Amino acid sequence: MTAKVVVVDQAFGGVAHERAMAKEHGAEFAEHDCRTEAETVEAARGADVLFVNFAPVTAAVLDVLAPGAIVVRYGVGYDNVDVPAARERGIAVANVPDYGVETVADHTVTLLLTLLRRVGTYTAGIRAEGWVTPGSVGPIASFADTTVGLVGTGRIGRQVAERLKPFGFRVIAYDPFVTAESLDGHIRMADLDTVLAEADALTLHCPLTPENHHLIGSETLAWMKPGAFLVNTSRGGLVDAEAVAEALGSGRLRGVAFDVFEPEPLAADSPLRAHPNALFTPHAAFYSTRSLDNLQRLAAEEAGRALRHEALRCPVT
Repeated sequence: MTAKVVVVDQAFGGVAHERAMAKEHGAEFAEHDCRTEAETVEAARGADVLFVNFAPVTAAVLDVLAPGAIVVRYGVGYDNVDVPAARERGIAVANVPDYGVETVADHTVTLLLTLLRRVGTYTAGIRAEGWVTPGSVGPIASFADTTVGLVGTGRIGRQVAERLKPFGFRVIAYDPFVTAESLDGHIRMADLDTVLAEADALTLHCPLTPENHHLIGSETLAWMKPGAFLVNTSRGGLVDAEAVAEALGSGRLRGVAFDVFEPEPLAADSPLRAHPNALFTPHAAFYSTRSLDNLQRLAAEEAGRALRHEALRCPVT
């Protein structure tokens, strides 16, 4: 029986790797641009391989897949896939956790350095007023006098720390699943309260789970050093955007840089949009020609393993 390979959505501009994999296995191939559950259900019907980027893969979607199907999620996170429902139905789920580690780390550090040097604030001031003085943004600490706190020290968190090292930052981190012995000595491990209290800038590098939803909210923001900065290139749901907007308004936070939001896109009426000390990118931390090619190639290779009934490289279920 001919296998069916379906891409329900993608934001990459092409699917050459996926199409070539389907052809290699003599499989039927289809590409869609699904946004809703109903659209995804129709596109996914009978699929043996389902590639998904942001479309919702709910129980209803899983119910229309072929028996023994696999869902391959483009990227690290898989919170748009109902993994417990997939497990119940015997449907494999895989992700691609290592396709763009360096690109995301580069983007994170770019946002962090831009915040710390107040580039966005200077630019806004010059545009609005014609010119500003260096001191118009308030004090700016040298990098050697700045502590960066990491929440999560997986692949991306460690690469961020590696990039910060030449600048002379002090790096402190919280990760309940990692021991200090397994990390570079440049990173000092501590509990979350200590990281929040000591960090001049906090950057998030952990997956979104029910346990850490809105990890950064009113309570944790109150623990942070007054005038600290916050960077999130991980998952939008880690941050309570309303609490962050309040913290920016009160001066508790001096600036934020977000690549991810809850929901996406950032709501048109979000008070964050108008704040001069907030920087945004459109879920683009992963985006480079190399990382996109890696992502699609690795996703296609994982699907090929599934069609050959081989062990998966990065199984979630």
